[in-house]
Amino acid sequence: MQDSVKISNRKFINNLFLQARSNIVKTPDTGTVDIFINGKSEAPYLPYEGRIIRHIEVEALGFERTFNDTATRHETFSNKIANSIHTNTRAFVVRNSLFIKENTPVNAYAIADNERYLRSLSYIHDARILVKYIPGNPDSVDILVVTKDFFTISADGAANLPHRINARVIDDNIAGMGQSVTVTGLDDNTRTPNGAYGASYTKDNIGNSFVNATIGYSLMNINNYTHVEETSEFFGLDKPLVSPYSRFAGGVTLSNNASYNSYHLPDSQSFVYKYSYINGWIGYNLGIKKLTATNNTIRDRRFLAIRYFNYDFTQVPKQVADHFDPVFNNKMGVLSTLTFFKQDYFKTQYIYGFGTTEDLPYGYNISVTGGWIRQLNLERPYAGINAQRYIATEHGDFLQLYLRAGAYYYQNQIQDVNFLVGGTAYSRIFFLKQTKIRQYIMFSYSSLYRQITSQPLRIDNTYGIREFLSDSAYGSRRISLQLETPFYLKYKVLGFQFAPFPYADFSLLQPGGQPFNKVSLYSGVGGGVRTRNENLVFGTIELRAFYYPVTPDGVKGFKIILNSELQYRYNSNFIRQPDYVQLNIDQ
Repeated sequence: MQDSVKISNRKFINNLFLQARSNIVKTPDTGTVDIFINGKSEAPYLPYEGRIIRHIEVEALGFERTFNDTATRHETFSNKIANSIHTNTRAFVVRNSLFIKENTPVNAYAIADNERYLRSLSYIHDARILVKYIPGNPDSVDILVVTKDFFTISADGAANLPHRINARVIDDNIAGMGQSVTVTGLDDNTRTPNGAYGASYTKDNIGNSFVNATIGYSLMNINNYTHVEETSEFFGLDKPLVSPYSRFAGGVTLSNNASYNSYHLPDSQSFVYKYSYINGWIGYNLGIKKLTATNNTIRDRRFLAIRYFNYDFTQVPKQVADHFDPVFNNKMGVLSTLTFFKQDYFKTQYIYGFGTTEDLPYGYNISVTGGWIRQLNLERPYAGINAQRYIATEHGDFLQLYLRAGAYYYQNQIQDVNFLVGGTAYSRIFFLKQTKIRQYIMFSYSSLYRQITSQPLRIDNTYGIREFLSDSAYGSRRISLQLETPFYLKYKVLGFQFAPFPYADFSLLQPGGQPFNKVSLYSGVGGGVRTRNENLVFGTIELRAFYYPVTPDGVKGFKIILNSELQYRYNSNFIRQPDYVQLNIDQ
């Protein structure tokens, strides 16, 4: 009986795209037909709205099969090896990640949300939730959940022989149980001590609660703000808002961190410090119980959250002492945010990935934040707004518009006024014979007024010149433009696909306190190639060549960087923890 069910499921999976035909676009291409996904996530489920879910089954695809062509098996040597040593995500782990239930009515939007959530898991390559019509029973349906894993064991490293070598080993889905372990190691004879190590453990979705836990210890942690090597012990719990129908979200982070002069730098260059960090937040989806009891198709939401955080430095770098510094000051605050949002998703491809399904939002998200923050001996109320508008066209064009503004109030004066407005666009896919092409454009304007504690504007970040490093390039007003055109090639080598690209970045930076005619123009141009094997968990690999023809502070020249830590999925959440506006990082 079980074997007949599996055969039935395989036949059904082989007709996968018939279940999602509203999401498929076919484009003539030199006598062939090229298929790519572009459509609203909820569209395949709307015809079944209100029918009762009778049974939910789970099935996993091996590495020899793809969602683009489920009937074809690619029995390559590498796929056979991967299948023999890899354990697919256990069926109970997938079931625990479902918030659709048996004996409940079909909610097209909730199913689409659940499918997207499965794809957001670090060990799931792709997922589909398929509705099976039951002959002779028009009031009920069966659900088939189909997943395909990444090959989740990976290793990487770097060497600067004969002085330094570091390595990292990751198992992102131990025995298919939704648990991950990362171990890192370093040997550097310019460092004291020469060796260092780190390890972390993560468990997803503890007890079907959608709470994720992480614990770790490292002697070689790199601080995201200072880029300084630290010792760090940390623990965190995180409960995302997995669906607009969920009620609660929140998180807790605890860490102790310290930096030492392990590389024997001069005192002027060595930042030695110690601090502890406590952060916690919780939020509730207002009116969700009453709303879903009357009309499941209403997607507008209101979410209220509150957060407490505390950076406590027991040792401050000598370079900072008791001066205001946006990174190394003691800082404590309480913030509350009311978020209004309506976000649904388009399923598409070739944004960050090489053919895997990607989920891009359309709708709006507006957060209003207020609270109180103390930095050193300065205590001030804070208010801010973060507004985003997502637009997706039926042809596959995607646009994100955003506005962020925040300020403090102190002694009848507005201080640290942060303002950012901009947009990001991905064009529809264009075809040049069998090559797929998208155009990427980013524009932003940032300004900082009456600076007291805020970081000055820099261009070595998302809103400036990519991979540009200069300690002297900072100011109070910034205008940036980024252009990039990736060409997704059809052919593979050992499962790796390739996307060469040209790019150009431009930034105008006005020094603080200077008139606008003192603005400086920075630019970066170049190109490169990205490659990725969609079956492997480690990130897209990028080889990029940079040339900076215009840099007023004299930082010119040419360089090449190999990077394996690139984003491979569009990052969009319904809710984030309450935060103050920052202009040098992507919030």
